[in-house]
Amino acid sequence: MNIIEQVSSIIKEKEEVFIQVSDRIWELAETRFEEYQSAEVLCEVLQQEGFQVERGVGGIETAFLASFGSGAPVIAILGEFDALSGMSQRAGVCHPEALEHGGNGHGCGHNLLGVGALAAAVAVKEILKESKLAGTVRYYGCPGEEGGSGKTFMVREGLFENVDVALTWHPGSHNSVSTGSSLANYQVHYRFTGKSAHAAISPHLGRSALDAVELMNVGVNYLREHITTQARVHYAVTNTGGNSPNVVQSEAEVLYLIRAPKVQQVEEIYHRINDIAKGAAMMTGTEVAIIFDKACSNLLPNVTLNRVMHGKFEQLGVPQHSKEEQELAKEIRRTLSEADKQNDTRADVSLIGKDLASHLEPFQENEISMSGSTDVGDVSWVVPTAQCEVVCYALGTPYHSWQMVAQGRTSFSHKGMLHAGKVIALTTLELLTKPELIEEAKLEWKERHEGVAYVCPIPPDVLPSPLSKKSK
Repeated sequence: MNIIEQVSSIIKEKEEVFIQVSDRIWELAETRFEEYQSAEVLCEVLQQEGFQVERGVGGIETAFLASFGSGAPVIAILGEFDALSGMSQRAGVCHPEALEHGGNGHGCGHNLLGVGALAAAVAVKEILKESKLAGTVRYYGCPGEEGGSGKTFMVREGLFENVDVALTWHPGSHNSVSTGSSLANYQVHYRFTGKSAHAAISPHLGRSALDAVELMNVGVNYLREHITTQARVHYAVTNTGGNSPNVVQSEAEVLYLIRAPKVQQVEEIYHRINDIAKGAAMMTGTEVAIIFDKACSNLLPNVTLNRVMHGKFEQLGVPQHSKEEQELAKEIRRTLSEADKQNDTRADVSLIGKDLASHLEPFQENEISMSGSTDVGDVSWVVPTAQCEVVCYALGTPYHSWQMVAQGRTSFSHKGMLHAGKVIALTTLELLTKPELIEEAKLEWKERHEGVAYVCPIPPDVLPSPLSKKSK
């Protein structure tokens, strides 16, 4: 058997285990830094497969490492497994139907992401065990990607210091290798404290924290004209102070997410927003506490690794879908708006009229950056990194939607997950057998820094925080 047949055979033999683990993580739907059961399910499989597992690494209870092999090169395979709050949804149906009102759900496919990475690590392990290849494959259990920047904390704790290359993937509606960058971001809480009073009898004695939040938001909205065009600033009022309109609210809070192409740009906007918050506090006679939550860096693409990954993807081909899978995808697409469908074609006329993408997108020489953010960015600043996207959803499926949760246990999402495992495994083995590619990737990686040293964007005194603590 050639290497593609070997890897495919290993993953095929264990596919039921991988599917069961993915479906179990989908059911658990645990949010950032509270993925205790999900992490343990993955750890148990890795231990059974002969990996040396280290739990609770980097001071994060749900982060773990699982290694097999010895010596260099060390290839990191990144897995995620956290869900989103408020995304509960029944699987396999074509209408919104929460399993639990206000419950969690896998609206970004991390049940698939973590297990696709698991399949890759296991396949590489089997090849290493049977061959005389030198090197180590290390699965990184990365919690809290959604709003937590788990990998950024892991980088800060030095967990990638002896790694040569990092590889990962993301479930999506296309087959492609990611070639662009992403936006860096900061997430910050602004907590205002004032003085309560009766809003009709003695409003002059009150100091409204809610007024401060509203004035801050107005100020930031005026700021938008005067920051870099590619920046994005979002906010959510997380505490209005209460439900009584006849009370001058003594407390209120707003959460800001600030994005820009580079960390330095985010930092500048962050300080300007801080000044606006302080100004709002002065205008209302209140006080403001600025609480840094998390951050992540922009991603440094690596053309060398991207070419290797795309080459392996091309040799392997793309997932093939049955008539039944096509029909289910068609039903899902009927629930989408025309805007959603058009937004996902990527100007590719070959996708018009299709329900599931059926080809590998050509390798992009130009680097098209995405408007989103990922903590993979911080990994890419300390080690050369590559990632791909594999079809797991109907074309047009928006991220963080009920449709994405509903498709998370379909046969075509499982196919995409297992296929991603093959792509990453083949890429890993290519790098292990041709270490000169790793050296080439490292040279490019150094050039990409443009003389700028990596500085973790999260201050040293800020610790990972579960959603349950933030909601208190």
